[in-house]
Amino acid sequence: RPRSTMEEPSGTHTKRKVVAVVGGGLVGSLNACYFAQRGFNVEVFETREDIRQAKIVRGRSINLALSHRGRQALKHVGMEEKIVSQGIPMHARMIHSLSGKQSPIPYGKKGQYILSVDRANLNKELLTEAEKYPNAKLNFDHKLQDWSPETGLMTFARSDGSTEHIEADLIVGCDGAFSAIRKQFLRRSRFNYSQTYIPHGYMELTMPPIDGEFAMKPNYLHIWPRNTFMMIALPNLDKTFTCTLFMPFEEFEKITSGDEVMEFFQKYFPDTIPLIGPDALRRDYFRLPAQAMVSVKCSPYHIGDKCVLMGDAAHAVVPFYGQGMNAGFEDCIVFDEILNQFDEDLSECFHKRTKKTPRMSWRYESSIDADLGGSLQMRAHVNSKWFLFRKHVDNILHLLMPKTIIPLYTMVTFTRTRYHKAVERWHWQDKVKHKCFLSLSLSLSVLQIWTAQS
Repeated sequence: RPRSTMEEPSGTHTKRKVVAVVGGGLVGSLNACYFAQRGFNVEVFETREDIRQAKIVRGRSINLALSHRGRQALKHVGMEEKIVSQGIPMHARMIHSLSGKQSPIPYGKKGQYILSVDRANLNKELLTEAEKYPNAKLNFDHKLQDWSPETGLMTFARSDGSTEHIEADLIVGCDGAFSAIRKQFLRRSRFNYSQTYIPHGYMELTMPPIDGEFAMKPNYLHIWPRNTFMMIALPNLDKTFTCTLFMPFEEFEKITSGDEVMEFFQKYFPDTIPLIGPDALRRDYFRLPAQAMVSVKCSPYHIGDKCVLMGDAAHAVVPFYGQGMNAGFEDCIVFDEILNQFDEDLSECFHKRTKKTPRMSWRYESSIDADLGGSLQMRAHVNSKWFLFRKHVDNILHLLMPKTIIPLYTMVTFTRTRYHKAVERWHWQDKVKHKCFLSLSLSLSVLQIWTAQS
């Protein structure tokens, strides 16, 4: 028999709506808190076992950079302070040149920083918080097989071979870039969908502590830009750094032996060899193959008032701008704001949400400009003298005219400006600055000619 609601407390006469959150990852568990906080009956369904009890946490382990959008979403359910206390502030990028020279580039104004947070720990904390609500239930080992967009009836399979049928008033698909919920969307007309794999993959390596302390300065996001590829390192609370090597798959495939690993690192990242350790490099490089990175775009994000996609299921992005988790978390708070605005009338909320999606996802030109622009910025341009000069000019102009000139990174990372609006403003600012530079150059040329003639 389909389960349609959870047990109501004694004395309750009104049936509360049931919200089924499919996916118990970061966005799913945070969404559970949001809906439970509103008084909905919430059931979370996760394919995997409970990661809080698992000996080995499977899935992506790439470090996360928590910034303003994500923090605001956590604050709304009372989780910001706890998560911030478990993160490590990164006030600037630390650029490592081939010669070993280190140059910091601050992220924003004094006091602005992003946080290095552990994905698994954050997920565990959010699941535990969701479980505190008496009207929320977590269901693990539930793999979605099928669901009906007309009735909200879902069928789940369990590892023991049994199946379970659950009926919900609202289904929230938070099941990642390869969403099972989204498969129903693909069967419908006028649903736009695309996925793109970039030619780069990533591989994680660990830099252990030295004498019980961090091997490098901890309050930075360390970057080794090397034109067509790069490596980054984020600090962890256990004094390690998680190093992530981003490189075209064809380059990964060229390295087939331990000696070739050492030759590669000696050529491009020589300062990291003693920090990671030669033996660890030879071993860990072949521990797992390079992982792929995909971006996903789709619209609309909902089917009637019965189902809605959020997080990577709606808009997966590659990690170079550090906004995947933050954009997913912002989905939660924006939808919550819309629920307030329309007094929880779901049909009105979804109609409004479709118009607001650029705030929550990287769509149209915004995806190309900001997402890939971020990768190019860190890979190659970050070592360019012109890039550094422009960064200093941007910071100075922002200091002098804080409401007129705002760097793109600042808008994306330290404000809740809609993503597409941030990119539009960035283009406008660039045109203004270009005209100013041109006028200044012409003025200096005229002055030089006048001085020479005098």
